[in-house]
Amino acid sequence: MFVNLLGVYAVIGILFSIAFVTIGISRVDPVAKDSTVGFRLIVLPGAALLWPVLLRRWVGKGLRS
Repeated sequence: MFVNLLGVYAVIGILFSIAFVTIGISRVDPVAKDSTVGFRLIVLPGAALLWPVLLRRWVGKGLRS
């Protein structure tokens, strides 16, 4: 059961991180708006791992804008 939950977490994280580095990163951090593809590739694994925190920040920014 733990392995299944970890797999679900990883799949959600991968899908979220792809969306985050293409759309959300510029909304959460305006400095990253003009970031390069290399920077976004470096951020991708961290975004996949920390997707709940980043999702909360992304949604929070959307509600305040």
